[in-house]
Amino acid sequence: MENSDKALDTGSKRVYDVAPSEMFGEFMKTGWAPTPLTGIVEDEVIPYCVKRREVLSAAFAGLRVILPSGELKQRSNDTDYDYRPHSAFAYYTGVQGVEANPHAVLVLEPSDEGHTPILFINPRSTRDTDAFFRDAKNGELWVGRRFTTDEAAQRYEIEVRPVTELAAFLKGGKAVALHGYDEVVDANVKVHARADELVNFVSVARLIKDEYEIREMQKAVDVTHRGFSDVISVLPAAVNTPRGERVVEAAFFGRARVEGNTLGYNTIAASGSHACVLHWNRNDGEVKPGDLLLLDAGVEVDSYYTADITRTFPVSGKFTPIQRSLYMLVYESQKAGIAAIRAGVPFLNINRASHAVLVQGLIDMGIITMSLEEAMDPKVSLHKRWTLHGVAHMLGMDVHDCAQARADQYRDGVLEAGMILTVEPGLYIQSDDELFPPEYRGIGIRIEDDVLVTEDGCINLSENIPHHPDEIESWMASLR
Repeated sequence: MENSDKALDTGSKRVYDVAPSEMFGEFMKTGWAPTPLTGIVEDEVIPYCVKRREVLSAAFAGLRVILPSGELKQRSNDTDYDYRPHSAFAYYTGVQGVEANPHAVLVLEPSDEGHTPILFINPRSTRDTDAFFRDAKNGELWVGRRFTTDEAAQRYEIEVRPVTELAAFLKGGKAVALHGYDEVVDANVKVHARADELVNFVSVARLIKDEYEIREMQKAVDVTHRGFSDVISVLPAAVNTPRGERVVEAAFFGRARVEGNTLGYNTIAASGSHACVLHWNRNDGEVKPGDLLLLDAGVEVDSYYTADITRTFPVSGKFTPIQRSLYMLVYESQKAGIAAIRAGVPFLNINRASHAVLVQGLIDMGIITMSLEEAMDPKVSLHKRWTLHGVAHMLGMDVHDCAQARADQYRDGVLEAGMILTVEPGLYIQSDDELFPPEYRGIGIRIEDDVLVTEDGCINLSENIPHHPDEIESWMASLR
């Protein structure tokens, strides 16, 4: 990576420690061919963004509304984490993938018709300036070609201004903003009484997916399916490599980068007893023949919609009888959870239906020694020793989408057609759990699918990813 004995990091910009000569500066501005972008087309998401902004405008009539994209986050010294914009900014602008850059801000300016949307961006540093070669954070020779304001206006069908005008623009007027994501916004906009309402509104807006979002979610699921197939193909290498879980993780990441934007979240590649650690993403363990591999992973496509899929594979390609019996218990539990889904029923019905099957299975095994009714009492819930997490959560631009919704809008609410959520029961028997016979200990199993709620039921977007144990074994055999 190019560093700088020639440049100093000053926080927002890196500049030369010795200013280049006037002659050099003029020399750098000459001899360049024009590089206009041609064939800029409106993305299919833009008409949806217009409708989304209309709804947002109506909710905050007369108020300036400000949605920042966010800033870079420092990883170490003068290197930053990969940039991803705030989901609300992307949802209302359609700025996505490689076109997204830090410090952009969407402003909805009150007007007689409601609001006029204005997008502030850090535009292209053209060759008649010296920023294109001097500014290591934004300059074209350092980070690549960006849109001019005119190009961005054509792409996003919105008024676009340079972000250098933002601070002056924000002076005066009542405004409600998402705070904590942009220094210029925070410095120039007071926290409004309706700030928390805005946070809630832009989160709840994504509970019901439109047609575009459903297509993008299906795309994310389909790419994730191919990523899981990649993992199956590298299992022999994982078995023969120290820290073989890293081989699994790397195979899936390759697919995410080739066909998507990146991972939707840190991959869980948990082999053997690591599968009993719910958020295992150290992924530094061995992958051993005879063990199970729990893979919880999702590809985030360029529009930022992510899948969230879990499958549990027998590393050797065949389930042992004990592994299969536990797997089938989780499988039937998931079937019950999916069967409970339709518009108008409580969200928590999914959890109850799924857990009832798990509890009955544990009773039949003699692990829980009370009736189903007694065990399912919220004041008892002994089964949670082996299944700590909830069975479902909303999914979309964020892997745990709509997280700022109130309980009555989400967890304690009812399902509506257009919601997309996960169904992911699991059973985890720790290696030191003496309530189970030794041969069961250290086994962790989870099955997770992404489901679209409909008026009379649901559509499993990931139905084509094998999940019955016979299908899993056939899938693995076909790729080995």
